[in-house]
Amino acid sequence: MTNQDVRILLIDDEPTIRNIVRMSLLAEGYKVSEAIDGKSGIAKVAEFHPNLVLLDLGLPDARGIDVLKELRQWTRVPIIILTVADDEQVKVQLLDAGADDYLTKPFGTKELLARVRVALRNIGLIEATPIFVSEDLVVDLSLKKVTVAGHQIKLTTTEYEVISRLARDHGKVVSQAQLMKQIWGSLAAEQTHYLRIYVNQLRKKIEKNPSEPKHILTEPGVGYRLV
Repeated sequence: MTNQDVRILLIDDEPTIRNIVRMSLLAEGYKVSEAIDGKSGIAKVAEFHPNLVLLDLGLPDARGIDVLKELRQWTRVPIIILTVADDEQVKVQLLDAGADDYLTKPFGTKELLARVRVALRNIGLIEATPIFVSEDLVVDLSLKKVTVAGHQIKLTTTEYEVISRLARDHGKVVSQAQLMKQIWGSLAAEQTHYLRIYVNQLRKKIEKNPSEPKHILTEPGVGYRLV
C-alpha cells in the first residue's frame, strides 16, 4: 500500500482547518476530498469511498458524534475525530461510539499525519462502501434497503439487522455469538436458536432455493457469512 492508494475524506466547516489539513495530506500523496457539514459528509462517504475519515465534532447542521454513529451503522472504515474539547468524558463517548482516534484542536501537522498512519496501519486499507452486491442481491446499507432482482424485499427490523451485519463483513465468517451479542445483547449470546430462525426467514426471502443457499452460508459450529 502506498499513500497514492489511500483516499481520505475531511468533514469540517472551518476553511482554515480544511486548507491546512488538505495541504498536509496532499503533500504526503494522499487523495483528499472534503465536505463542510454532516449531511454532505455522509453523502460524500458513500460517493468517494474513503479509506479514512477525518470528522470534526462541531458541524453546522449536526453533532459530529451523531454523524459518527450514522456512519458506524454501515462502515468500519477508520474515523479520526477533530475536536476542540479536551474533556475525558467526551473522548470516552467518542471511542464508545466507534471513533478510532481523536485529535484536539489546535494540532500540529506532524501529529495529524502520524495519527493517520497509525489508523491505516491498525485497520488496513478498507473502503467505506455502503452497497453489497452479489448476483441479483443488493444490500444498500445507507438506505437500509434490500433488493432481489430489482424488487425491494420487505424485512422485519431483526431480519435487516442480521443481513446488514453480515454485509458489513461480507466474505468473512461472523460468529453466532458475535451476531447474538450485537443484535440482542450479551445476555442472549447463548440463545442461538433465535438466530437460526431469522437466518431461515431471510433465506426464504432472498434465496432462489432456500434449502441450497448461495448468499447466506452456514459455517457449522461457527457462524454465518454473506458471499
